[in-house]
Amino acid sequence: MADQSNSDTSKNTLVKAEPSVDAKVIDIAIRLGVLGLFAYFSLQLVAPFFLFLLWAVVLTVALYPVYSWLANRLGGRKGLSATLVTLVCLGIVVGPVAVLVVNLVETLQTWYHAIAGGSFKLPTLPENLANLPVVGSKIVEMWDLASRSLEQFVVKVGPTLVPAGEKVLSALASLSGSVLFFMVSIIVAGFLFVPGPALASGAKRFADRIIAPRGAEFVDLSGATIRNVSRGVIGVAVIQGLLTGILLVLFAVPFAGVLTFVTLILCIIQIGPALVIIPAIIWAWSSWAVVPAIIFTALMIPVMLIDNVLRPLLMSRGLDVPMLVILIGVFGGTIAYGLLGLFLGPVILSVFYELVIAWVKVREETDEEL
Repeated sequence: MADQSNSDTSKNTLVKAEPSVDAKVIDIAIRLGVLGLFAYFSLQLVAPFFLFLLWAVVLTVALYPVYSWLANRLGGRKGLSATLVTLVCLGIVVGPVAVLVVNLVETLQTWYHAIAGGSFKLPTLPENLANLPVVGSKIVEMWDLASRSLEQFVVKVGPTLVPAGEKVLSALASLSGSVLFFMVSIIVAGFLFVPGPALASGAKRFADRIIAPRGAEFVDLSGATIRNVSRGVIGVAVIQGLLTGILLVLFAVPFAGVLTFVTLILCIIQIGPALVIIPAIIWAWSSWAVVPAIIFTALMIPVMLIDNVLRPLLMSRGLDVPMLVILIGVFGGTIAYGLLGLFLGPVILSVFYELVIAWVKVREETDEEL
């Protein structure tokens, strides 16, 4: 009897020692609350640098094949390869991009002050333009009409545009900050090249914990999409925009900065630079002597067609992202984050689109197997 009593007492003790469901829920809630609190404060600390880190990661993924190729050519000197890639990227940003941004800001500031003072007028067309066959007279007629209508428009709504112009100027002032932003992001990306494989492996393990067992595949898909969009869309657009801007500045074409920015947007949304280059060539032939016009045309036409050669070379596979996704990414990113969003928007939205499509396909395949 004593043994049975002791056995019952031990069983009751074991039963009492097991926590109830409510206790388990409270325990889990407390743990999640503490974890969430740490996550919140950690995100608050990282938030000011989030865009820097995000753009640095995009640059690292996009340029890593170049870094790897250069490291192999330098006998495995990874640090030297990362330094060279970083310096080349900084040279591109500090040089041509900075000059074009300054030109753009100065041009738009001049326009704003002219509109605010009511003295803005369209420039006079070259006299030779009227002699162009078929279209010459129509161009002159439309230009004169636009000039007259624009003056009336400025007189009527100019006072309303002046306050809005102050916001435009503040946005233009942020362009210089965007150039500095690019420089810092490039430097951060330079430090990510060497530990890149370890970081990618960690990202795959983290993704497997969230969306197992396909997490690693989604990370690989994200990297491939970033490289395709960055090189095949953004990279080609930047090359065409920079070459166009350099030629426009060298030949002293009016509004070179504005035309370059328009060219860049047209190239990113896959329309191409023809809408800027062809009118510039027409203007050159109507304003310059024959020899400068021939040289300008001979240089601009290859720039206009270079995307047909570069895009197949820079893209490792076909880009399946619809043009509407890229277009929304361009304009949405620009509205949200300015000049940085112009480049980052289509990349992020394309990655999200590809991941959603892949997730839907995985779900469909699972349903078919069942």
